[in-house]
Amino acid sequence: MASRTADTTRSDAAAGPPTRPGGRSARVRTAVHRAVIELLAQAPAEQLTMPVIAARAGVHPTTVYRRWASLGDLLSAVAESRFTDDLVVPDTGSLRGDLRRWAADVATDLTDPETLAIIRAALGTSTEGGCACIGERRTQLGSMLDRERDRGGAVPTVDRAADMLMGPIYFRALFTERPGGADWARELADTLVDHCTQPQPSPA
Repeated sequence: MASRTADTTRSDAAAGPPTRPGGRSARVRTAVHRAVIELLAQAPAEQLTMPVIAARAGVHPTTVYRRWASLGDLLSAVAESRFTDDLVVPDTGSLRGDLRRWAADVATDLTDPETLAIIRAALGTSTEGGCACIGERRTQLGSMLDRERDRGGAVPTVDRAADMLMGPIYFRALFTERPGGADWARELADTLVDHCTQPQPSPA
């Protein structure tokens, strides 16, 4: 018994102290993400470099490179973090109500200069950066469509819904001087729902 106890003690010691949630790794991540957001608010994304970000975050550049292999990887991570759970998926009891509220929230969020700066910076580095900006919102959209499907309602595909809702909203916000407002976004949702609930013509 004593031998087994000693062996267990030695094994625990070799394994080292238990991993604590958070800790230095979480602090570095928070500091670096904050540094990216602050720098984007002050200067064009073209001026961002890993050493500049590290200096603002108060960490060594090798610490940043160890966690993110490239600037594109880092910007994708910042974008993904920014858009994860940033909107509450509504549950109004109807697809129309859900999409109207959700589309209005997305359009409103895209009027925030900080949000737009993150999106533009991520888009400028890689395709993955763009995916990081919309991945969570496509998931949210899909969950509303799944809920309506479970209720027995007619729904479009996620791709179709994204084309008709997210496409125009993001296009206006990023590429025009006329960002869409909440009322306009609700109209897009109405158009989508009206389209997917129209009776389909019988095949000839």
